[in-house]
Amino acid sequence: MRDQIDRRPASSALPLYIQLSEVLIREIAAGRLPDGSRLPPERTLAAQYQTTVRTLRKSLDILEEKGLLRRVQGSGNYVQSSAQISSIYSMFRLELRTGGGLPSAQVLAVDYIAKPADLPSFGTASHATRIRRLRFLNSLPVAVEEIWLDGAAGRLEAEKLSDSLYLTYRVQLGLRILQAEDYVSIAPIPDWAPPEFARPATSPAPFVERYSHADGQGIIEYSRNWIDHTRAHYVQRLK
Repeated sequence: MRDQIDRRPASSALPLYIQLSEVLIREIAAGRLPDGSRLPPERTLAAQYQTTVRTLRKSLDILEEKGLLRRVQGSGNYVQSSAQISSIYSMFRLELRTGGGLPSAQVLAVDYIAKPADLPSFGTASHATRIRRLRFLNSLPVAVEEIWLDGAAGRLEAEKLSDSLYLTYRVQLGLRILQAEDYVSIAPIPDWAPPEFARPATSPAPFVERYSHADGQGIIEYSRNWIDHTRAHYVQRLK
């Protein structure tokens, strides 16, 4: 059985106010918005991100709910950093070399196929959904990735993939990824990488393998990422 999708942008992009909240959360995590700093006035910040004040305020509401923002009447909005910053992309470890950046993705292909012999052992099924994507930060291509979701997790509606696959898993399959193990090394860029990636196939690149654990199901997903080191870092913060 096989689902095939030609190259396309993700059709289930996050709402604008959530995208903006994710940008601000990643800026806080990267230290570009330090603890205690005062944000620019709301109208200035809205103009900076080319949105409305109403949309910006919905984004700031999310930060306040997460304990990352303190609103002082008559004074402004102040950053409150946290050791644990929860967000849709809290497990996405790539950042622009200047810090932060909003993640997005372009789907290259989705296939439901038998697991090849060279794939590490994970899950319980003989088949898996393989997803190949080009990853962006602030619309800049920074990585190509290949994700294998064990067939025991169920079948995805490929046309409804979100930029955040962990969010897709939760919405479509009721599957929650609780933890992941990352292994970082060097590997040649695969020959299926699209021209937009701007790094030649077979050239060495930073390489991250991830084993993702789901609630009560063990390792349910295996993924591998090839990173353009001239544009992005793999970042793991310890606090």
